[in-house]
Amino acid sequence: MSASTMRAVTQDALGGPEVLRLTEVPKPQPLPTEVLVRVHAAGVNPVDWKTRSGGGMAHVLGEPPFILGWDVSGVVEEAGFGVTTLAPGDEVYGMPWFPRQAGAYAEYVTAPARQFARKPASLDHVRAGGVPLAVLTAWQTLVDTAHVESGQRVLVHAAAGGVGHFAVQIAKHLGAHVIGTARAAKHDWLRKLGADELVDYTTTRFEQAIGDVDVVIDLVGDAHDATSTRSLEVLRPGGLLVAVPSGAAPELTAEAESRGLRATAFLVEPDGSALTHIARLVDDGVLDVEVSDVFPLAAAATAHRQGEQGRNQGKLVLQVTT
Repeated sequence: MSASTMRAVTQDALGGPEVLRLTEVPKPQPLPTEVLVRVHAAGVNPVDWKTRSGGGMAHVLGEPPFILGWDVSGVVEEAGFGVTTLAPGDEVYGMPWFPRQAGAYAEYVTAPARQFARKPASLDHVRAGGVPLAVLTAWQTLVDTAHVESGQRVLVHAAAGGVGHFAVQIAKHLGAHVIGTARAAKHDWLRKLGADELVDYTTTRFEQAIGDVDVVIDLVGDAHDATSTRSLEVLRPGGLLVAVPSGAAPELTAEAESRGLRATAFLVEPDGSALTHIARLVDDGVLDVEVSDVFPLAAAATAHRQGEQGRNQGKLVLQVTT
């Protein structure tokens, strides 16, 4: 590998995890207002394996070849002309370019400086690499979309997952009464994170166990057991369903309106300013970060296989630089 190239996991075709392969590609160079970041760790998210197989953001990235990954924790190596907020040597984390290609499964990425923030000082790169996409999804759904207030009742589906475990903590920080759906084995851990009520979705129909909910953060979607549509049953009049993984179909929106409820789709956006605030919450002990497993960059396919099983507690992370 020369000074002008880097290691990256690329794919030349859509398909299963086997299409991911470690290759050598040109090293990017920062444009004005951009920074070049040496990636130490990259989070692995459901959107990654969905995109790999032709769903997710594949329609945005276009035909392969492309490099997956949007979660980055690393060190600024070079700052382009005009950058004043970051400098070489700064430890940063971010979710650059989403939903366009960021190429986080690589040794280097470039992106606008303001899509990054200084990483939480209390986290190493591996843990910080699992934070941006998941925590921004939780933050933007609860704070910017639902405007959750103290005393409201918030239901989080898939509460033990990457986004879910952050959503539980953020909702609790906002003063909400937090309800989560998760397997029973994860209930004790979720209570420690702040969940007030928990439902084991494998044994109980959640709509029969809870009600009078102000906000539902649905991280599952209608594709699995009509979770979004069933969630309308638990909302109080005027309540809001935020449908994250597959959006809010016109039929779901119409059904919500007919019941005096609201349903909205959601897609996370890069937000360095929010990540700066979130870093303070992490360093103050308000938010805990759970990493389920760590894989070397060359084992990205293994990470995808594990992630697709849907049984992780917290995040999966690729360690790019040791």
